[in-house]
Amino acid sequence: MANTFHLKIVTVDGLAYEGDVQRLTFRSIHGDLAILARHINYCTAVGMGTARVLMEDGTERTAACIGGMCSMLDNECHLLPTTWEWSEDIDIERAEAARDRAEQQLREAAALSEEARIRTESKLYRALVRIGSAKQ
Repeated sequence: MANTFHLKIVTVDGLAYEGDVQRLTFRSIHGDLAILARHINYCTAVGMGTARVLMEDGTERTAACIGGMCSMLDNECHLLPTTWEWSEDIDIERAEAARDRAEQQLREAAALSEEARIRTESKLYRALVRIGSAKQ
């Protein structure tokens, strides 16, 4: 199909996906970004959010995508996220428990150092991304 490009998603755990797709949408550190076929050569850091992959057959899959890098070069996209979880694989109960722990720690913020507070806020945001991605 002329309106597709090759996408390869690789995490520290290995290959998460490889194949032709119509569109990849994810949050970069500069905002939301959509990659389509014949996109200009591009490289960016990945933020935290729900990624959407429009497959070659027109179906859409979503995933929690957190951190990493993305490059598009000559109609081939390499997404190297720190964390990538397909929505159907997310354990919602575990993510909700992580959210609850982080919220509890933040309620007791007076006992946290500045560094611990920032880490806890990051944990809370990651849990919220995972929960949001799973429910889409």
